[in-house]
Amino acid sequence: MNEQIAQLMSLLRGVWRRRWLVLGVTWLVCIVGWVWIYLLQNEYRASARVYVDTQSLLRPLLQGLTIQPNFEQQVAMMTRTLISRPNLEKVARMTDLDIRAKDAKALEALYADLAKRIQLEGTTRENLYTIGFVHANPELSKRVVQSLLTIFTEQSLGSTRRDLTNTQKFLDDQIKAYEAKLQEKEQQIEEFKRRNVGQMPGQGGGFFARIEALNQTLRETHLQLQEAVNRKKQLQQQLAEQEETISTPLLPPSVVAANNSLIDNRIAALQTQLDNLKLRFTDLHPEVQRVKGLIASLQQQKAKEEEEARAAEAARAKDNPVAAKAQNPVYQQLTIAIAEADATVASLRARVQQLERERAELMRKIDLLPQLENELAQLMRDYDIYKSNYSTLLARRESAVMTGEVEAKTDTVEFRVIDPPRVETKPAWPNRPLLITVTPLAGMGAGVALAFLLAQMRPTVDNRRQLQQLAGLPVLGAVSRVETDASRRHQRRMTLAFIAGVGLLLMAYAVLMVYYLFLSPAA
Repeated sequence: MNEQIAQLMSLLRGVWRRRWLVLGVTWLVCIVGWVWIYLLQNEYRASARVYVDTQSLLRPLLQGLTIQPNFEQQVAMMTRTLISRPNLEKVARMTDLDIRAKDAKALEALYADLAKRIQLEGTTRENLYTIGFVHANPELSKRVVQSLLTIFTEQSLGSTRRDLTNTQKFLDDQIKAYEAKLQEKEQQIEEFKRRNVGQMPGQGGGFFARIEALNQTLRETHLQLQEAVNRKKQLQQQLAEQEETISTPLLPPSVVAANNSLIDNRIAALQTQLDNLKLRFTDLHPEVQRVKGLIASLQQQKAKEEEEARAAEAARAKDNPVAAKAQNPVYQQLTIAIAEADATVASLRARVQQLERERAELMRKIDLLPQLENELAQLMRDYDIYKSNYSTLLARRESAVMTGEVEAKTDTVEFRVIDPPRVETKPAWPNRPLLITVTPLAGMGAGVALAFLLAQMRPTVDNRRQLQQLAGLPVLGAVSRVETDASRRHQRRMTLAFIAGVGLLLMAYAVLMVYYLFLSPAA
């Protein structure tokens, strides 16, 4: 660390010995630089700010009805292409700058100078853009900014309208082409149907799907027929059993009810009387015993009358069996059910025969129908594609037409000039106070660099350690320098002169700064 500090101090002493060289280079650079700064021509900046409002109220209302171009992307593209060659040519014509160009080379130089001087700043999030231009002629700067503003607003809207016109023309051409394709395909389908009348495939799917569906229906019908036959057999068996038992029929409920209604009423009255007696007497009371006897005798009489009625009914059925069957409701219901079962069986057998004929007919056409189905499917697939595309193109054309109407009658994008083109009073270039400050620093840096370079080319030994390192031999002693009065006076005069030179430099810097900051007309 000590060696590095010693080496640094040695370098600084080497530069200090050549301080007059540093001061002279600094003065030279300041004189030349300040004269150049004074001779620089003032350039003034004109600018304008514009806000692009892309959030129109019509956009959400017309969502899905019109084409919604990406206005943000269009504006961003315009900002990137504002200094394109066509726009530069427009600016040159609008400001009459192209009149000054005498040949093609001068015109190219004019375009390059315009591209270098045009400034465009902004943010896509806020859609606020600043257009600037710097030139020695303030009025020309203002005209250029106004031209750029006009191009920026008109070209953004004009590009959208041009795109809509081209889109509508393209859609019209495509619609005509698809109309011709649809007519041609419709003629082909009509000719195919006319050529294959009676052999056209059905609407229930393909040939093999129809065969499978027919087989499934046939299986279900066979199953229904078998169920109907079994049901008929069961009904016939029940009818036979009913014929066996019809000789001893039960007395109909209506007859039994008619014969026993009086006895039942008497039994009910006696039972009520018995209940009342039991509330007052015991079961051994003579009156209670008498009422119980009456009830028992009435019940025996009821059972006897029912038995006599059944015997009489059996005798009548044996004498006239047909009438007995006709009067038996169970027998009648079984007869009707068997007739219905016969009709169902006949209907199902006819349906089975019809389905078997249809299957045989399809099997005879097993080689022809699939081919016809494939041809018709291909024709219909092409027709559906053309029809879908045609309908889509019609909808898109209507959207394009409506979008054109919206563009023509409303402002979907609004350009608001926040700050009109104006020229700043202070020159944008050069920044003389800054350049005047940088010039002495640059001169001092150049002088120090030159002094350091000379110190490295012609090194000076300052102490014994440095001498020992350079010679590689031990140093036995050193003789110090003795300053005389004359040498000290000379040294003081040189120091005062150096300080005076630095002071004059600082004074000149201060005078120039005061002049350009407070006294200059451009201040």
